Amino acid sequence: MKEKNEFLDKIPYRIKRYYGYILATLVSISMPFITIGGNHLFLLSFDKKQLHLLGTAFDMQELYLMPFLLMLLFLGIFAATSLGGRAWCGWACPQTIFRVIYRDLIETKLLGLRRIKNKQKDPDFSKPKNAAKRIVAILIWSALALLAASNFMWYFIPPEDFFAYLQDPTEHMVLIGFVLGIAAFIIYDAIWLKEDFCIYICPYSRVQSVLYDDDTYQAIYSTNRGGEIYNEDKEKIIFKAKDLPMDTNECTTCEACVTVCPTHIDIRKGLQLECINCLECVDACTTVMGKLGKPSLVQWSSTNTIKKDIPTKIVRKQTIMYAVALIVVIGLLFVMGGKKEYMLLNVNKTTQLYKVKENNVVTNNFLLLFQNTESEKLTFNVEVMDHPEINIKRFKPFTLSPGKMAKKVLILETDKVLVNDATKDTPITVTLKAYAKENPEKVTVFRKAVFIYPRMDKLK
Repeated sequence: MKEKNEFLDKIPYRIKRYYGYILATLVSISMPFITIGGNHLFLLSFDKKQLHLLGTAFDMQELYLMPFLLMLLFLGIFAATSLGGRAWCGWACPQTIFRVIYRDLIETKLLGLRRIKNKQKDPDFSKPKNAAKRIVAILIWSALALLAASNFMWYFIPPEDFFAYLQDPTEHMVLIGFVLGIAAFIIYDAIWLKEDFCIYICPYSRVQSVLYDDDTYQAIYSTNRGGEIYNEDKEKIIFKAKDLPMDTNECTTCEACVTVCPTHIDIRKGLQLECINCLECVDACTTVMGKLGKPSLVQWSSTNTIKKDIPTKIVRKQTIMYAVALIVVIGLLFVMGGKKEYMLLNVNKTTQLYKVKENNVVTNNFLLLFQNTESEKLTFNVEVMDHPEINIKRFKPFTLSPGKMAKKVLILETDKVLVNDATKDTPITVTLKAYAKENPEKVTVFRKAVFIYPRMDKLK
């Protein structure tokens, strides 16, 4: 086990990130195609007005789950930031992945326009050869951008419908417009906007400093070993190693950590909102200091460990609070999700309160709106659960196709004297049970209806 850990420690963070990018890409592309019982793992369909979550379909009337999902998302990001800094930005954010694919894979590896170790120097595109290569890079990235835009849309339009719509493009120009618009933004973002998106547009960089504490893991330069390169005003005061104030200062001022940084910062200045925790600077310093037989001056560690020589605490007040909040939200999500109804039913009373027929038979009319939210045809029926003296006068079981809605009239009647009150009409709450004959144990809902019984002088 120790040898295995030593082997993993020797792998550069850049390579580990590439593995993370591959995993994130495979998950994002494959997830829309995975279904459980005909429902997707995650799908927010505006067309079908449904939310699919872990193989369960929720209709718009059941979107009370969305606040819990949003809370889970934000609390998860905040908790991850408290522990590992902007690990999301450097290791899983689509923006970073797009830039790495375009800059490191297409421009550097495939076309040789750049060097991995120098992200500060842009190619000279005035040269015809470089200009031609750039056109090739843009064409390759444009194809990938269309794939990425389509992949994004698959979380709102299921792939089976998406590809069916593309076969009749003239009837689905809005969909095509969305795909092309998203692809155009991805092309502009990866080629021209670049890391300026992370620095100036993304709001996450603005809140990170609030979430950090002295035990947060981040890319951090050891001033204790390397020496102060910047003064308190963040002005650079050391340009050559010979000018470092102490002979024991180990920084070589090679600036390998600077040239490799994709957001163009100097990590030796300290925490900066531009840092995305990609740890490229850690790899660069590890290589340089390794040749001198010394550990890296830039490490993925905490302020307490590097600056104060205090062990980093994973379990602390902040992380415990996030853990408790996440557990509560997840618990509420499962509790609320467990209340899902496998059919939708709205019960509305008609404008006529009641009707008195011969022999003092009292009837009430109701309008029922059914929706079959399952993936198979179902035959629905209705029963009165309480008040045996109230009977169903008019309602016949009917069959409804998946996703379809139907309006039905329900008439309840009674020939019994329910209330002996000559002063006012009396509302009586009745419990209705609606169910599918094919699977009554699963597809059953209960609704309350108000049966109005007239005052005695209305009876004949």
